Amino acid sequence: GDEELPKAVNITWSSINFKTILRWQPKPSNYSYTVEIHGRTSDVKRKCIQTSETECDVTDALRNVKETYTAHILSVKPAEMDNFEEPPFAVSEKFTPYSQTVIGKPEITDYSQKGSKLNVVFKDPLTPYVFPNGSFQSIEDIFHHDLEYKLYYWKDQSSGKKDVTTKSRNFEVSVDSGKNYCFYVQGIIPSRRENRNGLESTVLCTSGGRSILDEYGTEVFIILAVIAVTVITLAIVLPVVLCKRKKAKKARAVREKELLNGV
Repeated sequence: GDEELPKAVNITWSSINFKTILRWQPKPSNYSYTVEIHGRTSDVKRKCIQTSETECDVTDALRNVKETYTAHILSVKPAEMDNFEEPPFAVSEKFTPYSQTVIGKPEITDYSQKGSKLNVVFKDPLTPYVFPNGSFQSIEDIFHHDLEYKLYYWKDQSSGKKDVTTKSRNFEVSVDSGKNYCFYVQGIIPSRRENRNGLESTVLCTSGGRSILDEYGTEVFIILAVIAVTVITLAIVLPVVLCKRKKAKKARAVREKELLNGV
């Protein structure tokens, strides 16, 4: 009977920018799984009905992102799904998308360094949820004032890191003129106790004032110095060697002439 079917174990929620995947084990053999999403105030929603997979995209069943959900993963035989007896099931940990989804990477869309000012412009990650007009909602559309961003920046070739926070989508910070800077942006939900920090954007660097020594370090300086010393040495030594060879040749010619005259 159904009691003999294995129940799901190791149930985990994986959620980035509100796209949420439920995963579990083991892989089924002579049975399948059906996922039920239970909310405290919402109707039960069934997802991935009679699936042989061990993961299920439950994003659209969690549209009320401030609701707290649990997932029931039912172990069923195909012919018994409509039976009155409830199949064996496992229950997940509670999950609240608003407080537990991970904030994804912001996208840096523009940056410039003019004199002592570094400007960085970025945009929010998008979610799978859409407005009535069909355009995707960003995480800012959902979190509003709970969301802020932090810019981390540091002088190129240096480890000293500074940061500044904003609720807008651009940064302007004071930097040393003529020096290049690297930076990245990260979303933050300060009100959270867990998952406060989002994923870091790609690290980018300015390149306006970068010299060949900044780019390649002291190795280039050493190589250039060796080349310069070699050229200078050749410029001094070569004429001396040629002059000595010329004098020696002239002296040898004089001796040969004297020998001939003596004969």
